[in-house]
Amino acid sequence: MQARDVMTREVVTVGPDTSAKYAAEIMAERGFAAVPVVDDDQRLVGIVAEADVLADRMPPDPRLHLRRDGGATEGVDHPPPLLVRGVMTAEVRSVEAGADVSDVARLFVDDRLRSVPVLEHDRLVGIVSRRDLLRVLVRSDDVLRTDLLRLVEDYTGEEGVWEVEVTEGMATIRRLSGTPDGPPGVEERALRALAHTVAGVVGVRLLPAAPLDAGSSA
Repeated sequence: MQARDVMTREVVTVGPDTSAKYAAEIMAERGFAAVPVVDDDQRLVGIVAEADVLADRMPPDPRLHLRRDGGATEGVDHPPPLLVRGVMTAEVRSVEAGADVSDVARLFVDDRLRSVPVLEHDRLVGIVSRRDLLRVLVRSDDVLRTDLLRLVEDYTGEEGVWEVEVTEGMATIRRLSGTPDGPPGVEERALRALAHTVAGVVGVRLLPAAPLDAGSSA
């Protein structure tokens, strides 16, 4: 499964010359942790996060920070950058649309990210969040079984000869009749690979083929 299969395609973005305050409004109203920054050609040039717009935008209340001698705090106010380009992070972690979702998940875990922009031909085409990946994991076992059984039957061209069960995302596959077409081990490797393409399958177990009936002797 690739990033394009789980990403959110309708991405809210801002430009470098967008008001930083407006970017903050978007995040506050929509519950975003960050918003991608793109140029006129939809090329990713940065990302602006909650922390970026919070920085230096909440000056201390002078009533709560009086000096011990009661005098006024001296100094000149230095307003924060007013545009996104002044607060955004230019070095952005992103993934390609064809990236394996397992690599995306590892990126979230290792780098403690909540979302990553998705690029195709250097242009922003979507965004993947932790929630997008969680939706994959919570697909029902019945749905996973149906998807996997269809793949197995399509690959082998054999219908009604496979037993497929899925429990808590763990898939079990067993041949009930017939024999594999090809060298030993080829079918098993193919079935394992197929199972791992089904969104929500966390592991696969292949059981030995059901024993053939001995039948009656003449």
